[in-house]
Amino acid sequence: MTNKSSFASKVIHAGLAKVEQGKPFMQGPTFTSTFHLSGDVDNDFHQYARFHNPTWDALETAIGDLEDGKAITFPSGMAAGAAVMTSFVKSGDTIVLQSDGYYATRAYAENFLEKFGVIVRLVATQDILYQDFTDVRLVFIETPSNPLLDVVDIKELSERVHKKGGLLAIDNTTLTPLGQQPLSLGADISMCSDTKAFNGHSDVLFGHVATRDEKLYDAMLLWRKLSGNIPGPMEAWLVHRGLASLDMRLERMTNNAQKIAEFLQQHPVVKMIRYPGLKSDPSYAIACQQMNHFGFVISFDLGDKAKADSFLKNANCLFEATSFGGMHSMAERRARWGTDNVSQGLIRLSVGCENAEELIQDLQQALQKIIR
Repeated sequence: MTNKSSFASKVIHAGLAKVEQGKPFMQGPTFTSTFHLSGDVDNDFHQYARFHNPTWDALETAIGDLEDGKAITFPSGMAAGAAVMTSFVKSGDTIVLQSDGYYATRAYAENFLEKFGVIVRLVATQDILYQDFTDVRLVFIETPSNPLLDVVDIKELSERVHKKGGLLAIDNTTLTPLGQQPLSLGADISMCSDTKAFNGHSDVLFGHVATRDEKLYDAMLLWRKLSGNIPGPMEAWLVHRGLASLDMRLERMTNNAQKIAEFLQQHPVVKMIRYPGLKSDPSYAIACQQMNHFGFVISFDLGDKAKADSFLKNANCLFEATSFGGMHSMAERRARWGTDNVSQGLIRLSVGCENAEELIQDLQQALQKIIR
């Protein structure tokens, strides 16, 4: 685990330019499609806005500092995930994904990679460590998984995958680099949907990847350049602005989540709860080893659709939305999409920055109405 206090100042200053007398220390977004480029092409200068933008540069420097690697930004988390799944594989290669992870990741692979001859193997999160990775080119998983929050030992998994010559990429969206350091634990690539907690204000789609391997970095950078999957400068600037408060937001959100998880664990109407910060949770031991905090996402089962819908209708503090990681608490019944093999009564709760006691009071009254 990384010392959490080491991030407190780092996130506020990450990626800022060296101060100059009379110059702003917070640079605004650079809106341009072209740069002045005379004579022969010089890679030391910006050339064209699909290749470079100073606003990306500042944010990528900041992210790379937090990830302890080199970062590339994208216009969404799925664009970042697509770069991971597309940049290193060819026809006949095998990639391993979670059968119970984020649906869009496996949907992308099944719809756009399989038709080009890539073999997609889906494995349950709890079975990942026990796979034979012979001839596997890429293993790409999220830990904790979404929505059931199973945690995989990244260090052990990286050793198993690397022993067979494969690559390991970790989707770190639910924790961010402040909550978990995949590269330091042995992963080749760390990927994050910055739409979620990294930006934290529910107003931007964004994503990034980070790696310490120059060849992997160059391959993903080339994919972004030639596919045109580039972020806008305004979005990049907003994410950089949101990043400054990440440590403070996570402290409030994760502290709130721990209290709420302990409350829900004791409530008679809750049939099942998953949160890595509960000592009774199957993932607690490994979470303590590799995570700097236990996250802000809680999944719990109310038994059936009617009870889950009643809870969501009566919980005044919750936005019902299919996202997580914002300042505001959000929740949804995951089975409504028909893409996750979960109970009809499963609620995924993203705990926000509200007052914990007020959140618990509101959840209590919503659960009480189910009992009645």
